Amino acid sequence: MTPEQVTLVKESWEKVKPISEQAAELFYGRLFMLDPELKSLFKNDMSEQGKKLMATISLAVASLDRLETILPTVQALGQKHAAQYNVPDSSYATVGEALIWTLQQGLGDAFTDDVKEAWLLTYSTLSAAMLSGTEATA
Repeated sequence: MTPEQVTLVKESWEKVKPISEQAAELFYGRLFMLDPELKSLFKNDMSEQGKKLMATISLAVASLDRLETILPTVQALGQKHAAQYNVPDSSYATVGEALIWTLQQGLGDAFTDDVKEAWLLTYSTLSAAMLSGTEATA
């Protein structure tokens, strides 16, 4: 990622944080609309799950300019998702689609083509790291 892309992701995420509860609801609503079978993976309070999601994204966004420091943690998270929660590898594309849609809804006109491209790169980088963690489980 270029420094400009990192800045775009960080600045756009700052605009989403004040509406994080609504963003989480939008995200999970869209995710379950795209793939209703994924809903069975979530056994706990969805409000708490939404808070965890937003905290995880916040940590990842804050670490984008030193990505190498969090990649082992991201890989371990992927391994945990596969081993403990039986998250199918195919769901990563659906999650990405729901995330980009949610950002578009939350940011409105501020979700420019450049912002979208930066988020797509961010998500593809992090999801690839998570998927590499699932390989250790297989």
